[in-house]
Amino acid sequence: MSDGGDTIVIVEDEPQIAELLRDYLHGSGFTAEIVGDGLHAVDAIRTIQPALVLLDLMLPGKDGLAVCREVREFSRVPIIMVTARVEEIDRLLGLEIGADDYICKPFSPREVVARVKAVLRRAAAGRPPGAGLLQLDEQRYEARVANQPVALTAVEFQLLKLLAAEPGRIFSRNHLMDRIYPDHRVVSDRTIDSHIKKLRRKLETAAPEMEIIHSVYGVGYKVEYPDPD
Repeated sequence: MSDGGDTIVIVEDEPQIAELLRDYLHGSGFTAEIVGDGLHAVDAIRTIQPALVLLDLMLPGKDGLAVCREVREFSRVPIIMVTARVEEIDRLLGLEIGADDYICKPFSPREVVARVKAVLRRAAAGRPPGAGLLQLDEQRYEARVANQPVALTAVEFQLLKLLAAEPGRIFSRNHLMDRIYPDHRVVSDRTIDSHIKKLRRKLETAAPEMEIIHSVYGVGYKVEYPDPD
C-alpha cells in the first residue's frame, strides 16, 4: 500500500468541480487524486491512504453515505462531506456517520482549501489548537475562557459543554434543541439562536480577541479554537 502523505482524495462525479478543487489543492501544496464514482472510492482510499477525503454525497454506483460508512470500518482518515443541499447536512449530522466536516455547494474553492487545512491541523494535533483556553467546571456550572471567569445560565452552560465536547463538529439547531430540551418542550430554533448569541457575547466580553463559537450558515454551530500565534 502507498503512503498518501499529503494526498487529498476527491470523490466527485462532476469533472469540472473535481478538477477545480484539484487545481486549488495543488496550488496550496497538496497532491490530489480524483475518483469519479462511489463504486471505486473505497478501494482507492484503502490503496492511497490519503491525508483527507473530500466526499460528495450524491455519487453514481454508491452514495457518499455508504462510502463513508465503509471507510470508517478500516480507517480514521479525516472526511469532509460535500452536498448540494443545506437541508441534507442536518440529516447527515443526525446519522452520525463519522464525517469530520461538511461543505455545501455552491462553495468557494478557497473555502474548501481552508476547511481542508483546518481539519488536517486538528487531526495532526490530536486536539484542536488552543483547546486549553476553555475550561468548564460541571460541579459549579462555571466556565473560564483565557483564564477569565464567565457567568453562564444553566442552558448556556449545557450548550457550551455540548459544543466544546467535540470541537470542529457542526451541531444543527435541531440536534441542540433535542439535547438541551430532552423533555421535547415546544421551542423554536430561534430560541437556540438567542441562547447562542448571549453565550457568544459573554465569551467575547471575557476574551475580546478570541472567537470560539462559529456559525455555519444555514446549518448550526460549532466550537473551533483559534490557531496559536
